[in-house]
Amino acid sequence: MDSRGIKRITVFSGHYGSGKTNVAVNYALWLKKHKSKVSIADLDIVNPYFRTKDSMKVLEENGVQLISSEYANSNVDVPALPAETYGVLQNKEIHAVIDVGGDDRGALALGRYSDAILEDGDYELLFVINKYRPLTRNTDMTLEIMAEIENACHMKFTGIVNDSNIGDETTAEDVLNSLSYASEVSERAGIPIKMTAVKCDLYDKLSDKIENLMPIELYVRQSWAERNE
Repeated sequence: MDSRGIKRITVFSGHYGSGKTNVAVNYALWLKKHKSKVSIADLDIVNPYFRTKDSMKVLEENGVQLISSEYANSNVDVPALPAETYGVLQNKEIHAVIDVGGDDRGALALGRYSDAILEDGDYELLFVINKYRPLTRNTDMTLEIMAEIENACHMKFTGIVNDSNIGDETTAEDVLNSLSYASEVSERAGIPIKMTAVKCDLYDKLSDKIENLMPIELYVRQSWAERNE
């Protein structure tokens, strides 16, 4: 990926199970290679058991600050949002990555911070899509989810992340077969494809075929009922 044009605030949202949490963690780790102060905030109030906090160790080892609810990965199901998020948004020295819960319900949490993000102006709101999930398998369904999220968070998406995958079984052909789908979503939504996320072992096979390719490791705990969320 190109480090030019990095925004200070990058928000990842998408359908439940799209893989946005793992994308957000990988992006935060990549971002730390280019910026001195990086924080990632977990605003997932939809699924408190499958969270950015799964990656706490690797984030800490790489100097990325993790902000999450004290109840994340516990047996307490409380939709509590971390108060520190406001501080990160207001501190211009910090590059912030925000992981928003799936669907419009999760996006309601982002709505609490939307005024601060819009006022700052230096942000991306990225829509993570996955052709191989049941409720986003075609463009019409995907755009419907997109509109629901935008209405819930009172913000418009600025770009798309194509994270079409079927977990460990994903092949280079699977990724290539998703490109026309991602392009159609991009064209109809009127926003660009900012990156295509692929497993690291597929990167060399696809690097000369796809622009803005982001190789990702799996840093988030998974069970294949909810893989890559």
